[in-house]
Amino acid sequence: MTRILAIDTATEACSAALWQDGQLLSRYEVAPRGHTDLILPMVAELLAEAELSLNQLDALAFGRGPGSFTGVRITLGVAQGLAFGADLPLLGVSNLQALAQGAYRVCGGESGGDFGGEIAADSDTKSGAKTALAAIDARMGEIYIGGFALRDGVMTSTDTEQVVMPSEWLAANSDKHWATGVGSGLVTYPELLARVGELCTALPYPEAQDLLPQALQLWQQGLGVAAADALPVYLRDKVTWQKLPGR
Repeated sequence: MTRILAIDTATEACSAALWQDGQLLSRYEVAPRGHTDLILPMVAELLAEAELSLNQLDALAFGRGPGSFTGVRITLGVAQGLAFGADLPLLGVSNLQALAQGAYRVCGGESGGDFGGEIAADSDTKSGAKTALAAIDARMGEIYIGGFALRDGVMTSTDTEQVVMPSEWLAANSDKHWATGVGSGLVTYPELLARVGELCTALPYPEAQDLLPQALQLWQQGLGVAAADALPVYLRDKVTWQKLPGR
């Protein structure tokens, strides 16, 4: 019986999800400044509903980024704190990958809810979007962006995730096309829609439940890491504020 908790606060949304041997429980709320107040109560609610304690889990998945610096740090800090206390391995999953997975789940047909090791052999042949372009608004005129394609029921990266100006990315990817676009980056910069067949409007931000398919694969492959070794992925080292002259 596999039990994995997933949490994410990397964007404007705060979410948590629990996978217990085929059963999914989740919480999700858009609250740009409420992450620290919401995430632990969400975790407590899920564990109570499942009648589990932290030390009964097998692993803890977290949105490793990219996203806001503060949001990614909150996710990692909470994940490490919970993992240290219960001696759990951590599974870091890209927030762009989670967006692509969510697009498959929400906009990709009824098979989109299948998870990692629970996937039917013919899942990749069922109806639904098989490719997705995921983009998160990175502020300062830039986006976090990456392309993904379905493989064994999990949206898998097909290029390097990057932080880039939309115009530069468009110029470098003029010959590429994805079935679905997803994320706040495509909403903020609609010119990106020229590279996708449709926009998955129901999913502007990553959700913790969409970390789970990749997390389950990582867990099955023995790729969990100790809490002290878990790392965020920022993609850039600049912050979204500037010091004013004379300050």
